[in-house]
Order: sequence, then structure tokens, then C-alpha cells
Amino acid sequence: MTTTTSRRHQEFLDEYRSLAAEQRYLVAARATPDQRRKLMAIERNMAMDRSPGAMASVLTEGRELQAPHLNLIDQAFQRIAAGEKLQVMLTMPPRHGKSQRASRWGPLWYLRRHPEHRVMIASYGADLAEGHGRWVRDQLREYPTALGVRLHSGSHAANRFDLEQRRGSSVTGGMVTAGVGGGLTGKGFNLGIIDDPFKGNDDSGSPAQRDRVYDWYRSVFYTRRAPGASILLINTRWHEDDLSGRLLAHEPERWIQIDLPAIADNANDALGRSLGQALWPSQYDETDLADTRQTLGERIWYAMYQQKPRPLEGGVWKWAWITNSRMDPKAWPGITPTRVVVAVDTAGGDTVRRDSAGNDEVGLVCAARDAEGHLYVLDDRSRNMGAETWGTEVCQLAIDRQADAIVIEKNFGGDMAAQIVRQAWSELEREGGTSRMLMPAIIEVHAKQGKRLRAEPIAQLYKQGLVHHVGEHTELEGQLVTWIPGMDSPDRMDAAVHGLTELADPASSSVGSSPYTDQRLSGRR
Repeated sequence: MTTTTSRRHQEFLDEYRSLAAEQRYLVAARATPDQRRKLMAIERNMAMDRSPGAMASVLTEGRELQAPHLNLIDQAFQRIAAGEKLQVMLTMPPRHGKSQRASRWGPLWYLRRHPEHRVMIASYGADLAEGHGRWVRDQLREYPTALGVRLHSGSHAANRFDLEQRRGSSVTGGMVTAGVGGGLTGKGFNLGIIDDPFKGNDDSGSPAQRDRVYDWYRSVFYTRRAPGASILLINTRWHEDDLSGRLLAHEPERWIQIDLPAIADNANDALGRSLGQALWPSQYDETDLADTRQTLGERIWYAMYQQKPRPLEGGVWKWAWITNSRMDPKAWPGITPTRVVVAVDTAGGDTVRRDSAGNDEVGLVCAARDAEGHLYVLDDRSRNMGAETWGTEVCQLAIDRQADAIVIEKNFGGDMAAQIVRQAWSELEREGGTSRMLMPAIIEVHAKQGKRLRAEPIAQLYKQGLVHHVGEHTELEGQLVTWIPGMDSPDRMDAAVHGLTELADPASSSVGSSPYTDQRLSGRR
């Protein structure tokens, strides 16, 4: 083949790579047998470049399984390999492929794309981290031609190995592994992965161990970053104050969360699943997971499978009072409520929590009552919100649930709070967002003093099985079961108590002592 012919052939292959899939198919259909063999090699190479999952499928001839939740992990690696500086927090149940994809195929794919970079993997034990390193090293040995990268001839250790330098490059890439808490002097990374920093429930239950892991992350691991480095944290949420919990408490704005519970329990599910849908139904369907939940018990189930660690009980509410009376959201349409209220606890009380933008956390809960006196917690939309936001959120929740009243604590700026809600409603009305719904009545409560006197009667209703949480409200439930009289007052609990107190009185179909005269409860009795 002449130089000119060779150049034209290479230009043809380069142009082929740039075509869309449909166009490549047409080109391949018209190609000669020899050209088709070369095009097939290009397709294989392009697939391996695409994502960790695609590369795994090629090298295992389709034996490595793919699923929507694994696509999210692939997408994180794709963004990092493309040059984005990310800090990604991945929480997922056991046996759902997270470590295989994020600590093995992902690093291998990343080194294929960036053989001059360093990957660091740390786990609670050096042996576990070294196992991931050994796996990556062994794939490099088995598929050097397909991967296009090779181990350095003098590199054999599983816990630290180098790659061959690319021609013209003076930089050597590779991988290093370590146990959490171990030293990393002289080692750095472009991509750092922490896979399970705690061994289990007992390990994460120790305050001293949690401090040790957090201090190691800050003073050892984090300081080994190369310029532009990315971090991936894979963490079973054993404890609310584990490494993920502390990082989210101190620097939430820095982290991209890929939170994938075994059973979808949130309307904002990362995969868009409906409530109650399994994460990987082809492997573990809802029946399998229900059996697992029964065997493990609630506390371990929520930590390992739902990634929502449940704190130990406090002195007023008990977990069983909530879980034994919980209602499946699918059953709610069969309930005819006599009243629906939205309760809001504005920031400014005992404990004020702020996000990175300085917004305060606002308690926002919707509750309902039926004709038999049973109470239902429907929504917890509490979050950090500024005054320009939470008024609209309160009104929108009232519209979504067709609430007849909005309960507002007036101790801290209550008059202003009521005015914020009225202004937000007027704005929505002007924009046509209220669907001509009558504005809910505003009921002001004064509740900061004697909080125990308000909370304990509501807790007793829970004990009697008269309060039902429709679906999972994990953060609210955590506040309820850990609250002890005399503690700072948590916002979600406050809002729930305000709303349920208003509904608990059978005569409270009115504001104060004056009954509604506008028939707003028509059809609910």
C-alpha cells in the first residue's frame, strides 16, 4: 500500500469514527470484507471508549450485566474522564454492583482513557482495597492489546502498580490502594475512590472511629489530590454521622449525590422510579426485598438497603408507633379526608440550620384527618429556603393537597410569616396558579413555650395507632424518635406537631371558635 493510499485509508477510518451510528451502519453495509473487518475493530474500540459498562460488556462478551442504576455510575466516570472536577457520593444497597462498577470497571476504564493519571482506592481494610487493585492489575495483564495500555514491566504489586509510559510522555500513571486510616505519604491521585470506609454497624457506631475516619479523610486522603482531581465516595449509610453524613453536614454544595435506595421512597428518585419500585427488579424484585427487610429488621434494612440510617430512639416517640401504622401511598386515594392542613415552622427558633447560600431550614408538612379521627402525614417538604421561596412552597403544597388551612407558628416573625404566605398566594392567583381555589385559612399558633405539652399528646396518638405516615418520611421520622424534652426544637417535628394538633381536635373545622362560612369543607364530610 502506497503512502498516499495508506493516508486515504486512515482518513476514511477517521471519518467513519465521526459518523452517527445509522451512517456507520450504511457505510459498513457497502464496505468490502477486508474493510468490514477493520470497521468491526473500530466499533469494538469505540464501544470500549464509551463507558465502563460498555467496556465491561465487550471484554466479558456480554456477561457483565448492565442496568439503569449502573448507567448513573458510568455517567459519573464519563464526566470525570472528560475533564470535570467532581466529588460524587454513591449510596446503593449491597449486591447491586456498585463496587464492581465503581471500584473495578470504572477505574480500569478511566486508566484506559488517561494512562498518565493516578487512581487511588481506599477501603476500611487494606486487604479489601488491595483486592480491587489486584482485579484491575489482572485485567491489564489479560487484555493489554484490547485496552491499549500495559503494565510497566517491573510492576507486579496489587497495592501499587505503574503503567508503561506513552511514547513522548514523561508521566507514569497507575494505581495505589490503602486502608482507611493508613498513611499515604508520597502518593497522590487524579481520581480518588473511597469504597466503604466503615467495616459495618459496630465500626460506624463508635464515635471515636467516626472521628478517626473523618480526620483521616481531611488530613490524609484529601491532601493527596492532584490539580483538578475528582473524588468518588461509596458508602453504606450505617450511621447518620458517618463520613457521608459529616460531609453533607459541612459541605453539601460540593457533592453530587447518587442516592439509590433498594425501594424507591421519594418522588424525586434519581431514576424516576415510582414509589415502592425495586432498584434492580430483574435481580431482586419487591418480593425478594420484602423478605430481606423482614429478616434484617428495620434498623439494618434502612441503613444497608435504603441508605437512610435510623438513629436510636429518644424519650417520646418510638419507631414501632410509626412503622406499625404506616400506610402505602397507593392506599391513600381510598381515604376521604374531612380536613387537610399545611403546617409551617419558620426558621428563627432554638436551632437554625442554614445552607451554603445562607437560607434557613423551614419545616413544611401536610397532614389530614378522616371522619373516624385517624390522622395522616402526607408530605414533608421541609428544606432550606429563603423567604422569597418558602411562601410559594407553602401555597403550592396547599394547592396540591387542596388544604383548607395553613398553620403558622407566630412566635418568631409570625405576623410577617402570615403576610409572606398571603403575598405568595396573591402572586400565584395573578399567574393563574391557584386554579380558582379559595385561599386556605391562616391559623396562627404560639408554641415555643410548653413544647412538651404539645408534643406528648400527639405522641400518644401515635402510640394508639391513630397517626399514619403515608409513605416514608425518613428525616421527619428521625427527628421524632430522637427528640427528648429539653432538646433544641427540630423544624420538621414542629411543623408536624402544629398540623396534627390542629387536626386532633374534632371541633377544629374552624379558625378559632368561628366555623367556616364559605363551605370550604363541602364534600369532605
